[in-house]
Amino acid sequence: MIQFLDRKISNNNSESTSNNNESVPHRQKTSALPEFIGKGGGTGIFRIPVRAAAHPDRPPSLEIRPRPLRESQTGRFLTTIVTTETQLWGGRENGAVQVWELKEMYGGSDETAPFKESAALNSGSGVTCLVSDEGSRVVWSGHRDGRIRCWKMDTGPGLDRSRVKEVLSWMAHRGPVMSMVMTCCGDLWSGSEGGVIKIWPWEDLERAFSFTAEERHMAALSLERSYIDTRDQVTVNGFSNALNSDVRYLLSDNSRAKVWSAGYLSFALWDARTKDLLKMFNIDGQIERLDMLSGHDLTFEDDIRMKIVAGSKKEKMQTSISFLQRSCNAIMGAAEAVRRVAVKGGFGDDNRKTEALIITTDGMMWTGCANGSLVQWDGNGNRLQDFQYHPVAVQCLCTFGLRIWVGYASGTVQVLDLEGNLLGGWVAHSSQVIKMAVGAGYVFTLANHGGIRGWNVMSPGPLDGILCSELAGKEFLYTRIENLKISAGTWNVAQGRASRDSLVSWLGSAAGDVGIVVVGLQEVEMGAGVLAMSAAKETVGLEGSSAGQWWLDMIGTTLDEGSTFERVGSRQLAGLLIAMWVRNNLKAHVGDVDAAAVPCGFGRAIGNKGAVGLRIRVYDRVICFINCHFAAHLEAVNRRNADFDHVYRTMTFGRPSNFFNSAAGMMSYLLLSCSIVCYLFWLVYRTGLPLLLSIAAGTSSAVQILRGANVMGGHSPEGIPELSEADMVIFLGDFNYRLDGISYDEARDFVSQRCFDWLREKDQLRTEMEVGNVFQGMREAVIRFPPTYKFEKHQPGLAGYDSGEKRRIPAWCDRVLYRDSRSAHVSECCLDCPVVSLISQYDACMDVTGQ
Repeated sequence: MIQFLDRKISNNNSESTSNNNESVPHRQKTSALPEFIGKGGGTGIFRIPVRAAAHPDRPPSLEIRPRPLRESQTGRFLTTIVTTETQLWGGRENGAVQVWELKEMYGGSDETAPFKESAALNSGSGVTCLVSDEGSRVVWSGHRDGRIRCWKMDTGPGLDRSRVKEVLSWMAHRGPVMSMVMTCCGDLWSGSEGGVIKIWPWEDLERAFSFTAEERHMAALSLERSYIDTRDQVTVNGFSNALNSDVRYLLSDNSRAKVWSAGYLSFALWDARTKDLLKMFNIDGQIERLDMLSGHDLTFEDDIRMKIVAGSKKEKMQTSISFLQRSCNAIMGAAEAVRRVAVKGGFGDDNRKTEALIITTDGMMWTGCANGSLVQWDGNGNRLQDFQYHPVAVQCLCTFGLRIWVGYASGTVQVLDLEGNLLGGWVAHSSQVIKMAVGAGYVFTLANHGGIRGWNVMSPGPLDGILCSELAGKEFLYTRIENLKISAGTWNVAQGRASRDSLVSWLGSAAGDVGIVVVGLQEVEMGAGVLAMSAAKETVGLEGSSAGQWWLDMIGTTLDEGSTFERVGSRQLAGLLIAMWVRNNLKAHVGDVDAAAVPCGFGRAIGNKGAVGLRIRVYDRVICFINCHFAAHLEAVNRRNADFDHVYRTMTFGRPSNFFNSAAGMMSYLLLSCSIVCYLFWLVYRTGLPLLLSIAAGTSSAVQILRGANVMGGHSPEGIPELSEADMVIFLGDFNYRLDGISYDEARDFVSQRCFDWLREKDQLRTEMEVGNVFQGMREAVIRFPPTYKFEKHQPGLAGYDSGEKRRIPAWCDRVLYRDSRSAHVSECCLDCPVVSLISQYDACMDVTGQ
């Protein structure tokens, strides 16, 4: 049940429970089970991530567009922004534009401030650049399909105010429009691939505006023919413009009536009035000869493209050469280009390429580079000085008054004065800052994930502390509590398959009123062939198997997948499988699903032991689920502890698995897979019983100004594991911890009498957690069910414990543990502690077995 509250929830939590049953209007009460908490939490990598009404390490921000769920943005991601006097415009990858009125930024729904948008275009017409033209009250957009479009800033009376209408559109370039600028003369300049710059004089633009709506097609035809091509212009030295690198940046120096154009490695200076080329120079400030420019500014991609094209043209003349030979030549040409680029190393020109360009109020030019450096130029193109404050690539620059704002690929924003002195910096977003714009007293930053935040133009400053204090004191005005139930189950299936009745008994009743179901399976399939095939698949980015798909299909059927639940993610590594299903009425609030895998077997290389994980965002909070299978055998306690530590430190979501970090190539893994056949032959056959944990989690998320302001994801601070940055972490699986100091017969006697208190004292996992050796700071409900290891196949109930020759001592190998946002200082659900959980059910299904 989801409840919306307009005030904070108060609760009384004891050390042994996470009960949140304080009297609250309309809130469903749930009894909580007592818990055991491991030592060692709250320090180092096991510290609870910092959350607050206003992040303590950055100024308060205005959430124009909170980070949207990735799944909802397919084909709709924002690519750029620009401001006018009264509006903020954004361009999307589907060719549409989105407009926010600056005066309405403080209102709107829970997802974003109020906005209007245009109709989506085709998939190949994404917006690449935006330019505002206050004089004509229009915004110009450049697109990947080579078209330039014009949009009216004002919708006007009698028009649909929820839609932005296109005024003009024409084909401007054969390739994508990569940059645009309005000059002091009112001309529109646009740049494209291959050094192409086209100019539309202001007279032709004004004439196009004079056409009626019915005559707009005539205006488009007129504009397609009325441009000036700078390659046709004669320079002062009598040479034609031979620049053939992509024109990625255009900038107008209105005070000097000049236009700057730039590629990655070179610049050109133009006269805005005469359109003449005045000067060309490289990133070191060295003047280039205009007759020696051809091929100078090629980047890595350009070099490969030219190699392939040149090779293909040559081979068209040699028809006797086979298709295979032509393909081989093309590949070899590309490989040679790669080799030559690689020879440059990490400190070559590609590492210094220009990524951003601005002009400040004192007439100086600033460029940002791929290596994180900032370069100051004078208005005539003379390089003055360099600055370096961050080792990550600069993505965008912005200026207002006496300050320069720098956005980096790490999500960091820094503020400098006009002398280049660093005034401050902070992590503005969890992904790279791709564009910035200034308006209404704010600097707006657009992150790669689509979120937009507004920062006061005076930040960092004394006003930041006052705002943070006020926001913290009024938290109850803009927060709400969401109640969410999660069911997490684990089962070592020992290469077996379950009957439908067994799955219904395990998951059917538990999933009746939960929002999220997570299932972790171990030993879905085993054997040398399976491990070798898994290794081969992982090298090429593939995973999964027919056995794993069978389990996914069967569990999906049990959960009524499609009608009631939807599977949102899964990950398989050899015999390990984790999958997640979300109730349909919750899908709008769940997304950004990422997967990960960490092998722990045989030198941290093979997936017979290890972990697979899923990470999601729920109500703008990050929850991680990790399914583990650790080292076996009674005496291998230290190996199990080491397996957990390795998984916790190295699990990385949303990227290719770290499966092969410790080896040099595919052949070595095939040999390694073959070398372990002997080991696999004596692997004990094992089956376990499924375990179920039901968690009721209360999540607190800010709405309007500060909704989701503190969610971390995508980029963890350097040296901090990604699991450390999650609001909640749930570990489930076959951890393989056994019982110490007890015989088989003694254990069976205590189990038959259900004397679990004494058995818990012998539990290796509890002992290790008590001294802080493993699962530091994590919580587990007090165990009140029989041990889940080791059962004979097809023998349900307590009579099924291993009675063969080995007579393995019963143990609680299968467990579920978690960590939420509670700490020693904060335990009630609030923006400082956004996720507070309690366990309502922790039990084992003793009446099911594999087939």
